[in-house]
Amino acid sequence: MPKLYLLLGGNLGDRPLYLSHARERIAAQIGSIAQSSALYETAAWGKTDQPAFLNQVLEVQTDLSPEQVLQGIHGIEQELGRIRHEHWGARVIDIDILFYDQLVLQSQRLTIPHPQLHLRRFTLLPLSEIAPHLLHPALNTTVTQLLQDCPDELPVQVYDPAAD
Repeated sequence: MPKLYLLLGGNLGDRPLYLSHARERIAAQIGSIAQSSALYETAAWGKTDQPAFLNQVLEVQTDLSPEQVLQGIHGIEQELGRIRHEHWGARVIDIDILFYDQLVLQSQRLTIPHPQLHLRRFTLLPLSEIAPHLLHPALNTTVTQLLQDCPDELPVQVYDPAAD
């Protein structure tokens, strides 16, 4: 069964609750969650004038095709109230496909591996927690090495719920 790595994130509402609801729906609709990283908090990336994000990476065992996964995660985002107003805008939930086994895919709707993951510390840090030796099939580099080479300097830290 293929290994799928997903990045969950959100910066509106009860962030931990939205991530929890997303995990439940992923487990019910996409596949079983084999591993999950801690929750990480970071300032917004790309469009910086918005609240901080919580992010988490999941390893999921799925029997769905990449296109079916994409359709499923878009459905989950919609169920949880995601409204797409603007690129990189604030949102209650965002679910991105990072890797699908060692597949390299580029279509009109989907690019795997995620084309920006090597540039985003908020993605690489939680991914390195659960899959440090995972090899990026297009860059032929481990997640650990991608994190070491990442140009993104935004601070990423384990989420402390007491700080909210």
